[in-house]
Amino acid sequence: MYKDTNIRSLVKGFSWRLVATTTTIIIVYIFFGRLDLAIAAGALEWVAKITLYWAHERAWFKIRWGRKKIEPFNLWLTGLPLSGKTTIADAVYQELQKLDIPLERIDSKDIRELIPNIGFTRQERNAHMHRIGHLIKTLQNNSVSTVASFVSPYRESRKAIREMVKNNVVVYVKADLQTCQERDYKGVYEKALRGELENFSGINDVYEEPQHAEIIIESDTVSVEEAVKIIVKFIEKNYVK
Repeated sequence: MYKDTNIRSLVKGFSWRLVATTTTIIIVYIFFGRLDLAIAAGALEWVAKITLYWAHERAWFKIRWGRKKIEPFNLWLTGLPLSGKTTIADAVYQELQKLDIPLERIDSKDIRELIPNIGFTRQERNAHMHRIGHLIKTLQNNSVSTVASFVSPYRESRKAIREMVKNNVVVYVKADLQTCQERDYKGVYEKALRGELENFSGINDVYEEPQHAEIIIESDTVSVEEAVKIIVKFIEKNYVK
């Protein structure tokens, strides 16, 4: 979360006093017709009230009453390869940034570039999900929310994520296999069909559909813009009030 520094409080006090003191000088001059008296009154008020404002601001900073902590959440977008997870997650992340909350974007491609040779067997993928869960948990301990997009094809790994992190919101980006293949600009489905890629979800490995997803986006009929509105509305209603 963000914290106001002493210098920020001082600058806020300065800007406010500039407006308020100018008003005081004008009022004194109108009533007494003496510019010297008006300037003297303004100067005294400037020194006294900017000091009092700073003290008042710092005192309220230490008082927790009336504050509401924004609990960190984790948006977990799952679905078949090329179902639209990354595109939607990127757009949601951009929109949530407007809420001015601590937020990080985590994508499977970026993580696998950092940790090469992870592997794609069920055991290796489940172990990898535990690493991601630990990363998200660490970020949440520092009040940082996350938008994560992973195929995460196995129910046990998604269950592990839900148990490890707080306020986990599963978004199932649902698209049929044919739609995903039509979007195959990378040629990965063709490679999997030729047997060049092993453990490829939807072709030679399973994708187990989420049974308890908070949000389901049918990306073959729902536009990215509509998906973003649905997801952001859910977050605003449940976590950023």
